[in-house]
Amino acid sequence: MIQSMTGFGKSTLQLEDKKITIEIKSLNSKAIDLNTRIAQVYREKELPLRKLISDTLERGKIDFILTVENTSESTNSTINAPIVQGYIKQMQAITPNAPQWELLKMAVRMPDALTIPIEEVDEEEFAQIEIHLLEALKQLQEFRTTEGAILEKDFVLHIQNIQQLLQEIEQLDSERLAAIRNRMEKAIEEIKDRVDENRFEQELIFYFEKLDITEEKVRLANHLNYFLTTLNEPQSSGRKLGFIAQEIGREINTLGSKANHAQMQQIVVLMKNELEKIKEQVLNIL
Repeated sequence: MIQSMTGFGKSTLQLEDKKITIEIKSLNSKAIDLNTRIAQVYREKELPLRKLISDTLERGKIDFILTVENTSESTNSTINAPIVQGYIKQMQAITPNAPQWELLKMAVRMPDALTIPIEEVDEEEFAQIEIHLLEALKQLQEFRTTEGAILEKDFVLHIQNIQQLLQEIEQLDSERLAAIRNRMEKAIEEIKDRVDENRFEQELIFYFEKLDITEEKVRLANHLNYFLTTLNEPQSSGRKLGFIAQEIGREINTLGSKANHAQMQQIVVLMKNELEKIKEQVLNIL
């Protein structure tokens, strides 16, 4: 079953003194393009987190966010009193009439006014984060599978439309050749006394061979069936579907160039329209 590269997953870990939220979303990309926003305390664990995400998702433009919210009444930050008092004295010298509370409010915003101790990552806590990351990844993959099922129905519809149009070309082909033969016979009647008959027959055979679209019809039908077969493969393969779509386009273009028949060329235009819709969606397949 095919999978979309679009997806979203989220998981929340509630600890005694903080809440850790993991969000991950993906869009289409030719390769894996991973962007991370990780809370400072867990920055040293960025590489194993990246590896876990890359190994799981394979392709896509990935945004990974890990945030931490302090839920306890206490705080790790402490006011550096000597630094704050020094700032206040300096500001009093500049603006002696300023209210004390205004000076304090400005002083605590100055550099080094607050001391934040360096936290070390707790390995048991990080193990729980990895579990919740796997949960978010699972949600994202389920999202991808759901989106893939919708895209699959869309692909089948467009392929079936092209198959139906190919049947219309089959029905028109004998009419087309008969019309061309009729025009040729009329032309021959007008010039038959002025040309070499053997040479003319050779040129006629060559001309009909150039107009023959039997091989193109067979190859197009095979490519359409191959596309449907690939949709049902266990492993999603957007690149493979993209290659098949290119081959379908090549045969449709050749049909158009060989048609020499107004109604058939109109059908080719409709085929190209259906194929363009397929190509747009294939870019979003994993």
